[in-house]
Amino acid sequence: MQQRLGSTERADRFYADQVLDHLNIRMREFVARQEMFFLATADRHGECDSSFRAGPPGFVQVLDERTLAYPEYRGNGVMASVGNISENPRLGLLMVDFTRDRIGLHINGRARVVLDEEMRAGHADLPVDPVPGRRAQMWVMLQVEEAYIHCAKHIPHLQKVPALQRGARAWGTDDFKRKGGDFFGAAAEAAERPPFQREERKRENAAMDVEDTGGIDSAARGSVRRGSPADDAVGELSEEFLDRVERVLARAQPRRPVEDEPEFRGWFA
Repeated sequence: MQQRLGSTERADRFYADQVLDHLNIRMREFVARQEMFFLATADRHGECDSSFRAGPPGFVQVLDERTLAYPEYRGNGVMASVGNISENPRLGLLMVDFTRDRIGLHINGRARVVLDEEMRAGHADLPVDPVPGRRAQMWVMLQVEEAYIHCAKHIPHLQKVPALQRGARAWGTDDFKRKGGDFFGAAAEAAERPPFQREERKRENAAMDVEDTGGIDSAARGSVRRGSPADDAVGELSEEFLDRVERVLARAQPRRPVEDEPEFRGWFA
């Protein structure tokens, strides 16, 4: 595409000037103050998923110039991103600072999933978040392969809304309304389908499950695990590890909403 569109020279200059195989000091400082990022993963078939992660400043831990770690909080139980990583270790992050520097940072690399207790055993200085809904169940560790700028020219300049105006964030809640309710009407649309269509959808999902587990039906799936990546950098996800992950998730309980953080007063206030 670079050759077809005549951008090879510009691209080569960008690679040479901006793309690093590590996080330099300014990138590490940038990461350490971010409160959100966008996440891209794909499964073993290359089917993609994009997601969003958020937390207090510093929730993404810079372990060294080539290693990041971010917590996986209690979510909707789908495990789309973690499931993809278990099959395909390639991961892409995009951090965008909309309020201060109006700049972005791409970080691409290989990831692996680590249970919270194992993560803390190796990194005793990790902070313990006092908010129950922000207590990590597991961590994703990313080995950085590429880090480069996302240019500022199309990034909007946004302004933080004071906490008293926006209300408390419902970290870890299972309250349907506080999670957004049926904002897009998907549940209402599903309820309006004739019963035979709902049953057909169930059969289609069951057929997909059988295909994904090598022809083993859903009744036997309790002891079946998807194939792990063969990449030595990630290592295999053992049966024991996945069983431990399931036990962690089973222990997760609904969390009550808590008081919000103090009003934002600037990064260095």
